[in-house]
Amino acid sequence: MQILKHLAGRAKSKRKANKKLVQTLKQSKEKKVDELFHTAHDEVFEYTDCLTCANCCKTTSPVFTYNDVARISKFLKLKPGSFIDTYLNVDEDKDLVLKSSPCPFLDSENYCSIYNARPKACSDYPHTNRKKQTQLLNLNLQNTEVCPAVFAMFEKIGKAVKGQGNRV
Repeated sequence: MQILKHLAGRAKSKRKANKKLVQTLKQSKEKKVDELFHTAHDEVFEYTDCLTCANCCKTTSPVFTYNDVARISKFLKLKPGSFIDTYLNVDEDKDLVLKSSPCPFLDSENYCSIYNARPKACSDYPHTNRKKQTQLLNLNLQNTEVCPAVFAMFEKIGKAVKGQGNRV
């Protein structure tokens, strides 16, 4: 996908401006920040097809909860311990994450082979339509380097905030 070739560079060149935007949003009313993100999310996903990208699945790991492990293990007809031993590691934050990337459940056409049982972190990604976006701003900032949709949302939100005189 052409946009992925340039995403890292574009995100890096916008990092300073996006950090400044995050600082502005952190000082803003939670409901207004939610409104900005939810509006941008809806607009961006009108034209975004994750199957053409799947960069999140190719480059990052979700955090697996024990409920995720139980659900996926059952789906795959594995014992939870066997699923963990085969696919997961404990990271420096003591979270269960994938041993490798791309995700072993991602097929060559960007479909997830465990889609109906996938981790909650995957089903919620990129988290931009959740409430309390002020608590997710740093994560969203990181995701501008992974997800073209989040990058586009930051562009839209940045323009909206500038249009309001940098006050939200």
